[in-house]
Amino acid sequence: MAEKLSDALKADMERKGVDIALTLEILDDCNAGRYDDVKPVRAAGVPAIDGRSVVDLRPSRDPSAVLYSAEAETARARLAALGIDFPAAALRSGGSPSGEPRNAEFRAAELTSIGNVLLEKTAYGVLNGGSATSYADRKKNLALGRETFDAVEPAFSAMAELCRDRPKGATPAYVNPDGSAGASFLELKMRARLLRARGAGFARGGGGKRLSGREFLPLFQMSSLGTDAALSAHYAAAKTSPYIATLVSEIGIEAASWRTGVQPMIAAFSHSSLGRPKRIFDAAFGAKDSCIALPGGHGQCFRVLAGVLARLRDEGMRYACLGNVDNLGYAPDPVELAILALSGQPAAFDFAVRTPMDVKGGILVETESGSRTVADIGAAIGFDQVMDLERSGHAILFNCASGIFDLEYLVPRIAELGRRLPVRFSDQDKDAGRYSQAEQVTWEVTGILPSFLAFAVEKSERFLAAKLLLDTLLTSGIGLGDPKLPGQVRSTAEGLHAGLAALLRGLYGLECVNGRWTPLELL
Repeated sequence: MAEKLSDALKADMERKGVDIALTLEILDDCNAGRYDDVKPVRAAGVPAIDGRSVVDLRPSRDPSAVLYSAEAETARARLAALGIDFPAAALRSGGSPSGEPRNAEFRAAELTSIGNVLLEKTAYGVLNGGSATSYADRKKNLALGRETFDAVEPAFSAMAELCRDRPKGATPAYVNPDGSAGASFLELKMRARLLRARGAGFARGGGGKRLSGREFLPLFQMSSLGTDAALSAHYAAAKTSPYIATLVSEIGIEAASWRTGVQPMIAAFSHSSLGRPKRIFDAAFGAKDSCIALPGGHGQCFRVLAGVLARLRDEGMRYACLGNVDNLGYAPDPVELAILALSGQPAAFDFAVRTPMDVKGGILVETESGSRTVADIGAAIGFDQVMDLERSGHAILFNCASGIFDLEYLVPRIAELGRRLPVRFSDQDKDAGRYSQAEQVTWEVTGILPSFLAFAVEKSERFLAAKLLLDTLLTSGIGLGDPKLPGQVRSTAEGLHAGLAALLRGLYGLECVNGRWTPLELL
C-alpha cells in the first residue's frame, strides 16, 4: 500500500521535480519484497572469445579473415527478411560434406556491405547523463593519486571552469594540442552521423540519395529534468558549429534534431538501518517535509525511452544503437549491425580487453547457471580471481556501455524489461542526512535478456570513456611528458591518446593543423 504523504511533502516533491507516482511505485515494490532477491551476481568464470557468442572485432591486418560464420540458409533467410541480398562471396570457402548444412563465412567486406544497408534502418541514441560538476570535481579527480593529478593540474583548472553546471555532453570532449578546448561530446556525435550520411551517398540536390518517409540515423536521447533545457540550447547553438554547419549545407540533413525522453527525478528513501517498511526520506538537512530529488540511474532509459523507441520502430527503424555520451569510440558500426542481423539475437554489446587501469567496473562473466551477464569486480567477482583467470590465458572483457537492440524484440517487451531490471539501494550518509537511493544500471539488462551477442573490441578505438575530467586530459595527451606520472598510467594513457588521434581523423573527419583539430572540409 502506498505511503500516505503529507500535503507539505507532496508540494516539496513537486517543487523539486520528483515523479511522485514512480517514486511510490518503487517504494511499494520494495516493501512488497520485489527486490529482495536482487543480490550481487556470483560469477563462475569468464566466457571465451569463441567467434559465436563472443565475436572478436579487434583489428586484424588480414582482410580475408573470417569474422563471423553462420548456417547459410538461415543467414540467407534473415537477410531476405530485411530486404538484403545474400552476398555470394560468403560461400567462397566451398561446399560442406554431403548431408551437412552449408556454412557461410563473412569477412569485413561482406559485413560492411550488409551493415551499410542496415544503417538506413538504425537509430543512434545517447544516454546524456547529468551535470558535469561531479565530473570536474577536484577531489574525485584525485582517484589515480596525487602524482597523476599534479601532471594535469594546470589544464584541469582551466577546463573545470568550462564544465561546471553544464550537461556533460555539452562539455569539451578533448583538449587540442595548443591547449584550447575541442568540440563537445555531442558535437562529435552529430558530426559522426553526418559523415555516415555522406558516406552512404546522401547529398543536397538531385545527385543525392533520399530515404522515403524516414530520417537517416535518427538521433534520440535520454536527458533529465536538470539538463534538458541546457541541452536544447546547446543543440540550437550547434547548428552554426564549424564541426557541423558545412556538412549540413552539403548533405541537406537536419543535424541537431533529437527525439527525447526526459528522465524524471525520484525521491530518496529511508536508510536501511531503519528497517521495513521503507519510507520517503522527508528530513533533508533537518527540515521537516523536505525530500531529496535524485536521478534513478541510466537504467531508467527503458521506461523513459519506451515511447521514443516505439515511434522509431513504427517509422521503419529495426535497430537502435545506445551508448553513453562520454564514450568517444561509440558510433553505429556497420560490421556489428550485420553480425547482429545474421545472428538473430535480440541485442549485442561491446566489451574491451582489460588494461592495468581497469580495476573497477563491470565485466562479462558466466554465472553458475551457465548464462552470461555483466558483473562488477569486487561485488560479483574478486579482483584476485580476475587476475588468476587472466594469468591462465583468459581475456577479461570490460563493459563499454554501448550496444545495439533489435526493436522488433525490444519494443513489445520494454515495459517488462524496465520493471525487471534490478533496482539497487545504496545507503548514504551526507550533509543532507542518512538516506538510501535507488538506481538501475542499463547494462544489467544483459542478465534479463534470453541471450545476447558480445563483441570484443579494441579499447583505444571503441572505448575512450571519460568518467572524470582527468580521463579526458590524459587521453588528450596532457601530462604525458611529466616524469612523475606513474608508469602504468602513462602506458595506458599513451595508448588512449593514440586512439583519440585515430578516432578524430577517422570517425570524426578532423585533421590537426597548427595545434587544433579542424574539420577537413574547412581546410
